[in-house]
Amino acid sequence: MATLLNKRTTPTFDARKAFACIVACVLAFSLAAPLTAKAETTEIDAEPDELQQKVEQTALDYNEAVANLESVERQIEDTRARIDELAASLPGQQEKSGDAMKALYNLQNEGYSLIDMLLNVGTLEDFLTTYEYIDRIYTKNVNEINQLANMQNELEETEKALEEKRQDAETEKIRAEDALKVAQEAREEAQKKAAEAAAAEQKAAEEAAKAAEIEQEKADEAANSASEQQPESPSGGSEVAEPPSNDVDWSTDKQAFVSEWTPRIDAYLAGSPLAGQGKTFAEAAWNYGVDPRWSPAISLTESSKGAHCAYPYNAWGWGSVSWSSWEEAIDAHVRGLARGYGYTISVESAKKYCPPNWEHWYNTTLAQMEMI
Repeated sequence: MATLLNKRTTPTFDARKAFACIVACVLAFSLAAPLTAKAETTEIDAEPDELQQKVEQTALDYNEAVANLESVERQIEDTRARIDELAASLPGQQEKSGDAMKALYNLQNEGYSLIDMLLNVGTLEDFLTTYEYIDRIYTKNVNEINQLANMQNELEETEKALEEKRQDAETEKIRAEDALKVAQEAREEAQKKAAEAAAAEQKAAEEAAKAAEIEQEKADEAANSASEQQPESPSGGSEVAEPPSNDVDWSTDKQAFVSEWTPRIDAYLAGSPLAGQGKTFAEAAWNYGVDPRWSPAISLTESSKGAHCAYPYNAWGWGSVSWSSWEEAIDAHVRGLARGYGYTISVESAKKYCPPNWEHWYNTTLAQMEMI
C-alpha cells in the first residue's frame, strides 16, 4: 500500500486548459443570455385609456359584425342548397303523385266498398286480408300526394326564408362596414398620436444635444485648454435612433391587414420557437390597435425570439408572468403594450419597459422592427 501511495503523482495545474474552460463557459452563458438586461416592465395590467377603449371596442364590434355576416352567409348557402334539392326532387314527386291520383281514381271506380267486399269474400279472414291490402294501396297513394304538397310548401317557405336572410345579410354587411370605418379611424388616431409624440421626443432630444454641445464649448473655453487632446463628446448617454417608420396601413379591413402582416412576421420569426405565429401577432395587433412589428421585435431583444424564456411562453421579459401557450401569451403581451406603453415604440416606452438599459433596448428593438 505504501508503495502505491508513493507512486501516485501529484496533479499539475494547466493554465491554458483552465483559461480555455473559462472562455467556453463565458461564451455559453453569453449565447444563452438575452441581448439586454431583464426588462423591468410596468403597467402590465394597466387599464386602457379612453382612446384605447375605443380601439378595443371597435375591434369587438367589427369582429362580431363580420362573424354575424359570415353566419348569415352560411345559412344562405344552406338554404340555397335545400331549395336546389327540393327543386330537383319535385318533378319525380309530381310524377309519383300523378300516378297515385290515378290509382285512387281507379280504386274508387272499381267499387271497393265495404258492402261489396263483404258480399264477394267467403270468410272473415279473406275480408280482413282484402281490406288490409286495399288500405295499404290507398295509404301509399295518399302519402305520395301529401308528400308533394309538403315539398311544395317547404319550397315556398324556404324561398321566403332565403329572402329574409338576404335582407339580414345586407344589414350585417352595412353594420360591418360602419364598424370597420370607426375601427380604422380609431387606429389612425392612435397612429397619429404616436407620430406626434415621436416627433416631440425627437425635437426634445435634438434640443438637449444642442444645449449639451453649447455647454461643452463653454467648458472648453473656460478651461482654456491649449493641449492637443481632443475635447470629449457631450455626456448625454447613447445616441438614440430615429423614430420607427410609420408604414402600417389601417385603411384596410382586418382580413387584408392580417394577410399582409402574417407572412412578414412569419419570415422574421422563421426558425425560432415563435415560428408560425405571424397570424396570431397580426390579429392581436388589429384587435388592440398596435404596430404589428413591436411585439415580435421585443421577443428578439428579450429572449432571442422565445429561445431563452425565464418563464413559460414569456418571450418578452414580461415581469414574472407565464402562460400556457404562445397564442395566449401573444394576445396578452400585445394587449399590455397597447394599454401600458402606447401604439408603438418610443423613448418614453423604452424607459418604462427597461429602465436600466433603455437606450440599448430602444435601439435594438427599433432596428428589429425595421427588419419586419
